[in-house]
Amino acid sequence: MTTRRFGRLRQLLAPAALAAALMAAAPVSAGEPRAVIELFTSQGCSSCPKADAVLGDLARDPSLVALSLNVDYWDYIGWKDTLALHGHAERQKAYSRARGDREVYTPQAVINGVVHVLGSDRSAIERAIATTRDRNHPLTVPVTLAIADGKATVTVAASGDAGRGEVWLCPVTGKISVAVGRGENDGRSLTYYNVVRGWKKLGDYFGKAETFTVPLPNVESAEIDRLAVVVQNGEASKPGLMVGAALASIR
Repeated sequence: MTTRRFGRLRQLLAPAALAAALMAAAPVSAGEPRAVIELFTSQGCSSCPKADAVLGDLARDPSLVALSLNVDYWDYIGWKDTLALHGHAERQKAYSRARGDREVYTPQAVINGVVHVLGSDRSAIERAIATTRDRNHPLTVPVTLAIADGKATVTVAASGDAGRGEVWLCPVTGKISVAVGRGENDGRSLTYYNVVRGWKKLGDYFGKAETFTVPLPNVESAEIDRLAVVVQNGEASKPGLMVGAALASIR
């Protein structure tokens, strides 16, 4: 589901606020990954399973924060995506506006917040990682994620080069399989990796060192086994370069 459906897609996506739902806790983690990869995918998209498998391979690389963002705009063709958040469709639209190309499709991979490629093309993803690191210099701000005394603590280091940005906390399901009963993938069992299940804005970032604390009872969920944090220039309605990120397993 790519360019042939762009026109129809723009009609289907009505403006709405970015979905936010905090559902998870976090373990100790720290690092400066080389890329954040967001794969916009759907259970109702016959072109997506290959991209989902590619993301699964990329997710094994500890230097990458590879995330699946299931969208709901293909639900109308016969199968309601069980992992989709409407806010993911809004985030995908916001990226297209920020880039100025209005390209919204599945499977679409957004690399470091600034470049998009076909999500099933691993070589294109690797090239985009290299290109963004060379031209845009992403992920220069260290982010630490820690658990202690019943709290999850996110620490974002200071940076003199950062512009206005936002810090987001995402509960993640590391691996989940879904049996699809209708639509383009009818009869298939699909596996998804690092599925984002919600978004919570922790605060704004202006280059000053920041620490955010979330009580674990507020974020625990049986389905969630890891937590992601992203620090991104811009704002939800116009997201920009990823300047920091961390991904950690709960158990």
